[in-house]
Amino acid sequence: MRTIDPNGKYCFVFSRYEEPVAKVELGEEITLLTEDAYSSLIQSENDNLAEIRRKRKGPNPQTGPLYIEGAEAGDTLKVHIIDIEPGRDWAVSNIHSFFGGLTPNKFTRMINVPFNDRIYIYRFDKEGMMRHDDFLRFPWKPFMGTIATAPPMEAISTATPFEHGGNMDCPDVKPGNIIYLPVAVDGAYFFTGDCHAAQGEGELCGTALEITAKVKLKFEVIKGKQITWPRIESPDEYMVVGSARPMEDAARIAYAELIEWMTEFGWDKMDAYQALTHAGKLYCANMVDPNYSMVAKVSKSLAERRL
Repeated sequence: MRTIDPNGKYCFVFSRYEEPVAKVELGEEITLLTEDAYSSLIQSENDNLAEIRRKRKGPNPQTGPLYIEGAEAGDTLKVHIIDIEPGRDWAVSNIHSFFGGLTPNKFTRMINVPFNDRIYIYRFDKEGMMRHDDFLRFPWKPFMGTIATAPPMEAISTATPFEHGGNMDCPDVKPGNIIYLPVAVDGAYFFTGDCHAAQGEGELCGTALEITAKVKLKFEVIKGKQITWPRIESPDEYMVVGSARPMEDAARIAYAELIEWMTEFGWDKMDAYQALTHAGKLYCANMVDPNYSMVAKVSKSLAERRL
């Protein structure tokens, strides 16, 4: 299995104009080395977060782009997430003064005093849990916070979730699941990084358990099939991620696109609308990024009933 190490050359935008770090054949299993959201600048709970913010080149450094052989504009990229291994024995999470779901920020202006910066370091304990102390202790549930293909024209910040994926912070982008992404440019120009050791729904304080990682992937292409937003397939469910502000628009995108997916299994659109009213699921992946991400779900047993 080939390992792709960017050797410190990470991207901070999703763009077709970046030079590919590698070319990957369809069906080839690869391992990508990914950096954490802070470029590993945080090493201690005594570090100065304000200084870290000044030092780093940007948020969520990405490994990529990868040029996927055989992927052409108008196709769908099918990404099999085989495994995620930790790149070190600790993770970091932070509370930022002007970032998070419950503090004033540039999108939500308030006049109250912001929080003080605070760093939390979590280490693997003997039971394989991520442990800060006896109370802040959580199981290892890794996923890729950021995953995308390049948009057709513009460059988009790696802090932002959008139609082609991006910083969705979706816990279902995890080993054992398949991610479907739109292909807008030949070669797809695939990016990923910002791996999390664990995260709750919403990523409330704005940072998960951020960790470096070794990500094992395999790619397929569905020729001539265009999708509009990222799709996820687990062993039991189909999902669509919608990203927008306000949050209800992200929810509408996710559910509307899930209905479109259900029509591919033979559902009438209005019947699918009715079915999701009674059996659909919806959760917030992130409520802190420039766009919010919502995930709509349906069980495979219901979606495939028309087949």
